[in-house]
Amino acid sequence: MLLSVNNLQVAYGAIAALHGVSLQIDRGEIVAFIGANGAGKTTLLRAISGLVKPIAGTIVWHDGRSLHGLRPDQIVRVGISHVPEGRQVFANMTVRENLSLGAYQRHDHREIHMDMDRCYWLFPQLAQRREQRAGTLSGGEQQMLAIGRALMARPQLLLLDEPSLGLAPLIVRKIFQIIREINSEGSTIFLVEQNAHMALTIAHRAYVLQSGQVVKTGDAKQLLEDPDVKAAYLGG
Repeated sequence: MLLSVNNLQVAYGAIAALHGVSLQIDRGEIVAFIGANGAGKTTLLRAISGLVKPIAGTIVWHDGRSLHGLRPDQIVRVGISHVPEGRQVFANMTVRENLSLGAYQRHDHREIHMDMDRCYWLFPQLAQRREQRAGTLSGGEQQMLAIGRALMARPQLLLLDEPSLGLAPLIVRKIFQIIREINSEGSTIFLVEQNAHMALTIAHRAYVLQSGQVVKTGDAKQLLEDPDVKAAYLGG
């Protein structure tokens, strides 16, 4: 077990967003979290990364440490990086500067340079545009940059929120190939994604969220064939 979430409840004022969500992520997996817009998927990632505070439940790291009450920068230090929905790159900074910011808590300069070279290997487009301002990149390139920036923290767990959002199908396939490559190199990935078919195709296991509650869980390939999942998320 790398991360365990138990009976997590999150509310925005009087509006409950998560109703007792429980899940487990094991080391080396790609775990998908699928559901309709407004189901609470983004809220779960924000709770794990310390951006929203749960009102009940626990989030426990593999060493038994509770993540409850830690600041987002402390959670990055623990080993969790979050690629937010909408990418949120620093538009006026260069590609290289954005990547460097991902390593802001690190002091191992030689390894930082090695990791930056690895990002350029994973994303050749970024290598060609390393001194270009991030705001001038295409949507797909900005998504690659957001993932690369998160990898610069050397996370044990990478949280990806809607990486396909707003991207052309060809670019989506490329992003998902890269996600699979990152996982094959040893990174554990928790993938929140509205494109359920793509998510279930690359994931090992998956959870289905509906109105703030987990309603199904299982092997991703089995969920691809599940009649309820097909009807609700895969176009029948």
